[in-house]
Order: sequence, then C-alpha cells, then structure tokens
Amino acid sequence: MPEPSSPRRRTAAQLLVLAAVSAAFVAQAVAALRPHVPLLLASTAVSLAVEGVLYRWQPGMVSLFAKSHADVTVRHVLRDLLLVAGLLRLGEQHRETQYAPLVAGLLAFYALHCTVQVVSVLVRRTRTLPVLTRNIDASALRLSPAPAALLRRPGHRLLVFGLPATAGLTATAVTDDARYAAAGVALALLLTSVGLGALLLRLLPGRRPAGEQEVLDWFDAWLAEYRPTVGLYFSGGPSSAYQANMWLEPLAGLGGRPVIVLRERFMVPRIAATDIPVVCLPKVSTLMRLEQSTLQVLIHPSNSGKTSQVLRIPTILHTFVNHGESDKLSSCNPYAKAYDEVWVAGPAARERYALADVGVEDKDVVEIGRPQLDAVRPYAGPPTGSHVTVLYAPTWEGWDGNPGNTSVVAAGENLVRALLADPGVRLLYKPHPLTGSVDPRAGAADRRVRELIRAANRERSGARPAPSEELARRTAELDRLTTATFRAGADQVERMLVQSAPEPGRAQAVARATAAWEEAYWASLPEWEHQVVTDARLGLYACFNVADLLISDVSSVISDFLASGKPYAVANTGGLPEEAFRAAFPTVAAATVLTPDAAGVPALLESVRDPRKDELAAARAELKLRLLGPADPPSQRRFAAAVRALCAESQARRTRTTHRLTAELPVQRQETTPAHGTNPASPRLV
Repeated sequence: MPEPSSPRRRTAAQLLVLAAVSAAFVAQAVAALRPHVPLLLASTAVSLAVEGVLYRWQPGMVSLFAKSHADVTVRHVLRDLLLVAGLLRLGEQHRETQYAPLVAGLLAFYALHCTVQVVSVLVRRTRTLPVLTRNIDASALRLSPAPAALLRRPGHRLLVFGLPATAGLTATAVTDDARYAAAGVALALLLTSVGLGALLLRLLPGRRPAGEQEVLDWFDAWLAEYRPTVGLYFSGGPSSAYQANMWLEPLAGLGGRPVIVLRERFMVPRIAATDIPVVCLPKVSTLMRLEQSTLQVLIHPSNSGKTSQVLRIPTILHTFVNHGESDKLSSCNPYAKAYDEVWVAGPAARERYALADVGVEDKDVVEIGRPQLDAVRPYAGPPTGSHVTVLYAPTWEGWDGNPGNTSVVAAGENLVRALLADPGVRLLYKPHPLTGSVDPRAGAADRRVRELIRAANRERSGARPAPSEELARRTAELDRLTTATFRAGADQVERMLVQSAPEPGRAQAVARATAAWEEAYWASLPEWEHQVVTDARLGLYACFNVADLLISDVSSVISDFLASGKPYAVANTGGLPEEAFRAAFPTVAAATVLTPDAAGVPALLESVRDPRKDELAAARAELKLRLLGPADPPSQRRFAAAVRALCAESQARRTRTTHRLTAELPVQRQETTPAHGTNPASPRLV
C-alpha cells in the first residue's frame, strides 16, 4: 500500500499545479495578443493537461479554485475566449463577421452546460430519498441505476463535452480554416444536448424514484411487517465505521429480528457485509417514526452528537456497549448516564464507573464480556519459527493533549529502533487511523517510524516467496463478495437497488472468505520482513493471531489482546513513576512497562522466547478474568441474555404506559365534555 504523502510534499504539489495553471493562462493570453500560433497551441495543450491532473490527482485544488471563484466553468470560458481572441488577431483584419457564428455557438454551448447542471441537480434531488436501506426489498420504490457519472459531475462534463470546441478552435488557429472550429463547436453542442435529453428523461413521472411521502409510507409498512425487536444505533465520521462493524457478528448471533440504524448517508456502504437489515434515517423527523414501531432496544457502540436525538424516543430502551474498554476517561464518560443500561466486559469496568462517579448507578451496569473476541486465538506457546513477531499498535493522540495518550511522539522511534536492532524480530506496525489528526507531531513521528521500517527492510536479505496465486484467488473472491457488486459511478439509490435482496448467508460467506484471505496474506509474506499494516481489510484481531507480543498504549487494544493470553507491554510516556502508572491504569497490571528510551525491550523479547522468564503469565490470566469476565458462560450467551432482559423490561414499560393511558382516557373525555350552557366548540383544557 503506498505511503501517504507528507503535508510539505502535498503543499509543494499544489503550488506546482497552481503555477502551471497560471503560467498556461498567461502564456495563452500573450500568444493570443501577439498573436503567436505555436505558443497558443502549446499553452492550450498544457492548460488542458493540467485540468486533467487536477481532477485525477489533485481534487483538493478543484475545491480551492472554486472557493476562489475560478471554478472549471470560468477556466474553460477563459481558455476558449483567449482562443477566439487569438483567431481574431491572426491573418486578415476585420474577421469579426466570419467568427461571429462561432462565438454565438460557444455562448450557446455554455448556456446549455448551465441548463444541464440545473437538470442534473433536479435529478439528484429526486434520487435523494429520506430513507436509505440495505438488505431490504425496496422494489416498490421504483429504484433505478444512476445516470452516467459524467452527467453528474459538472467539471468532468465540461472538460469532455467542451473538448471538441477547444480542439476545433486550436486547429483553426493553426490552419486558419474556420471549418474546424465550427465542427468542434457543433459536436460540443450535440454532446451536451444528448446529455440534457438523457437527464430530462429521468424527470418523467414513470422514471423517477418514489417521492418522499411514498418512501416514508413504505418504510412504515416495512417496520410493521418486519417487526424489529433490537437494533444497533450508530452515528459517526467516515473513519469510525469500525466501531459499529465490530458488533455486527454478535448482533447477528442473537437471531430474532435485529436492525441497524444509521444517521449518515455516507456510512451505509461503510458497514461491513451483513445479512441484517440496514436503515439510514438522516432526518430527526424520520427517526422519530421508530417510536411507533415494535423496536424495543437500541445498542449504542459509541456516543455522538446525534445520540441525544434517538434517546428522546420513550418506547425504546437504550444501552451503551462501547467499541472498546480501557482505563482512559473516555471509557467512563459522563454521557453514559443518559442510557438505561451500560454493558461492560467485566468487573474492572464496573469498578471504573464506580470510581469515576459520573452518575452511572451500579444497578444499571451489566457485565456481558466481549463477544467479538471469539475471533482471537489463545496462546499456544513460545515462538517456534526463526522470528518473534511483535505487534506495535499505538493509539492516537486524543483530544485532551495528554502526552500519555500515545507513545508515537515520545517513544515510537526508540521502541522501533530497539525492536529492529534484534535480528530475530519481525515487526508489525499498525498505527491508529486517526494518528496525526489532532497533533501534527504524532503524524510526523508516524512517518519517521515508517521510514525506519522501510530502511530496515532494505538492509535485510532473504528469499522472497513467488507471487502468491492463492492470495490473488482469495482476493478476487473477497472482492466479488464485498465490492464488485457496484459499477463505477453508482450513487446511493443504485447501491440501495443492488443491495435490496442479498443472497442468504452472504455474511457467513464473507467471513469464511476473509479468514481464507488472511491466511493467504500472511503466507505470502517473507517471515523476516517487517510490515506496516494499513490495509483496512486486515483487522486488528488478525494481527493478534500472528503476533507473539503486543506493545501498545493505555487503550482498549491491550484489553482485547488479553483474550489471547500472550505477553504484552505498555509504553509509559506520561511521566508517572512505574508504581503510580500501574496504580492509575489497572489494565497495566499484567504488562511489562516500557520507558520512553525503550531500555527494557531486550529483556522483554527474551521473556517471550523463554516462557520460564515470563513472570507475568499468572497475572495476565487473573487480569483477563477481571477485564473480560469468565469464559463460561460464553460472552455471546451473556450478551444475548442481557438483550432478552432489556427487551422484557422495554415490553413491560410499554404495557404499563398503555394501561396508564387507557385509564386516563375516560377522565380526559369527561373533563373535556362541555358543561350545560357552555360552548361545545371551546372545551376546557386539561
């Protein structure tokens, strides 16, 4: 996977593109005023080439130009007008009459381009549904494939449809033959007219998807027919989808009629393969329709600003399960008291809430374990190969500026150097996807760590396996099951159409294909080669299963890794003495504590190679019980029991509410009955 470019490199590339655009237009203007045909031809060609670079490799610059009121339409008009100005100054004088029709044709083309854009917006609005779904038969909504992507993107459309006019004007400047310009303008008008016609057909009553009210009525009918009982509610940014995805299998394992409720449209395709129905309800008014449904419980793996909106629904009980547990303050956030219950992995989290004193009562805390950790394989003894595989998985810097949040800044390079210095170590470096998003120093340190790993690989030598045909086959199979179902340019409605009726058991097929792909992936790599793991397809638990040792920070990563029973170490970069560090963070109790200078790495590696020197094995087993709870009954069974209990409480609350309202109704009717001699149209308010 290519390494992300540095901010300095990105800025340099953007400045280069900006300079190229400016120079091309300046050269074109000079060539048009002199006039100078070769320069006019070259500058026009360069200008068009830079436009292609903009849309292919520098999309951020497209937005920057638009904010500067120099969008693609302005640039294209300027380019063509300079060509026309050059033509008017070439050869004979007084050629305005000859080229007047060409100018009129260009103006008509740009007017038609604006018309196409207006119609494109109207088509997009008809295809913006109030509800998006996956795994639900939505054939009644008259869904259809999206219009061609070229028709929906004004910049690309103008470049492609306007290219014949620009090319014709350029050819006329070279040959002094106006027929080339006329043919180019005519072809541009024809292409744009065809595009306009194709979009107008989409606005015909029989070609449009269902309207807003029709979609809402259909959604109400689906809720009444499906009768969901428990759901997973999720709202977040694009990089947070993993927080919901880790709960898909436990939710599917419940049986019954689960549902996944999302709030952001972009999140729908980011939810991993699942057979569970997925509904996206962007508007609060649409979300409130769940109040009239049979939905009894919503499970929340994260907090967000939109969580408060769904908590207003009184007919649903809400539980917070979190996407990972650690000793950080975020794992006992005061927001948790807004939920009816808080489900945690083991006794340690219960104690954490009690000590935090954030308003979560102990009676509302339920221990369910971590059902998704069934995928983590248990410790099978010391390394048997020629290398010890070490997973360094630091967390990100967080929002509060605490230097102890991540080890990347203060200790990352030292830890990696110490690991790379041992010829018997294979390092897997898996940084948090948000590393550097708040503190630029973390991003810079992350890039330096990656460069250290690349340099170490260049110095190592060994036989590389041949390109793996098995990996290629497994990758193709996984792609077929997960991404190959969509054509390029598919919009949300088309994706909804394609995913309306998935094959039964598709989620299980994806799980099997993923496991086979992971096995083929690791087998395809040289045992001696260090790896920077950034492939989103390669999950954290897959790294757990091949690692002999974890080095991380105070985060949920170490809590989850304890399920394996393997040795782990935690970097102490907050400046606390070791005893205070262990006392402040109970998850460190069974860890080797590493200082920022990484002095303890050699001894740590020796304890991994020789279990007799591992003095923390018993402590890890004890801590695993405290953090994750007992192995029997299994976590999935405890999770299911907690769901059933909360559903029963929700149903009991509905019954009590119904009885209360039924009892109050006769009283309300009696109080609103007009007394003798009063106006019946003005009942007394209660």
